[in-house]
Amino acid sequence: MPELAQKIRDIIKPENIVYAKSPLMNDDVMHYCPGCSHGVVHRLIGEVIEEMGIQDQTIGVSPVGCAVFAYKYIDIDWHEAAHGRAPAVATGIKRVMPEKYVFSYQGDGDLAAIGTAETFHAVNRGENIVMIFINNAIYGMTGGQMAPTTLVGQVTSTTPYGRNVDLNGYPLRITELLAQLPGAAYVTRQSVQNAAAVRKTKKAIRKAFEIQAMKKGTAFVEVVSTCSSGWKLSPVDSNKWMEENMFPQYPLGDLKDGTRADANDYSIKG
Repeated sequence: MPELAQKIRDIIKPENIVYAKSPLMNDDVMHYCPGCSHGVVHRLIGEVIEEMGIQDQTIGVSPVGCAVFAYKYIDIDWHEAAHGRAPAVATGIKRVMPEKYVFSYQGDGDLAAIGTAETFHAVNRGENIVMIFINNAIYGMTGGQMAPTTLVGQVTSTTPYGRNVDLNGYPLRITELLAQLPGAAYVTRQSVQNAAAVRKTKKAIRKAFEIQAMKKGTAFVEVVSTCSSGWKLSPVDSNKWMEENMFPQYPLGDLKDGTRADANDYSIKG
């Protein structure tokens, strides 16, 4: 037993640690469904804030829906907002305390449906905030209803025969629309279904916070995500479905980068 204990101590020496949980992540056990992307994005936000050394300077704003629980897991100051109103609340906080890093964390039913007006006008004004947008093409918490981002033909609890364009209209590619607004400094669409994608998303989130520090305008990060429960698929099948169906509709990459000379070029950069 003493030999085993010594081996364990050797393994956990700082020079041998491959990955350690960010101290910004609470010890609360995450309640999200298996395969949910929220937990991964939470971790990335926590890591970025830790690495930038801005824990005591950061305020997050989360609204109604699965996104509301972000406050349970990331140890920073949080403010809750009514459904869809996170950009407006974030705007108020940032204007009163401009020295703070302020971000909203929202799902598609929130940001792209009831909160469409708040989203567009905050970005059009160029509010100096970060907006993190989780797009899983469905209302996850409230029963799997159709969202603005639901794909054509996609089955939900309110479209049991699939989304019908004649009845329900087209999926809303809100990120492309926001990229065309002059107040948008940085607009990108990423994902977290594998290690390479996770690294790209972390880089994008960090860049968004750095752009806020440079006072360039609104930084917007969409994360195309899964909802295993809402889609009625296993976590593995959800990732496959997302790659085969969502990525063609919502292609990944930077849409606008105000730190580059081609800031007015809104095409996907890959």
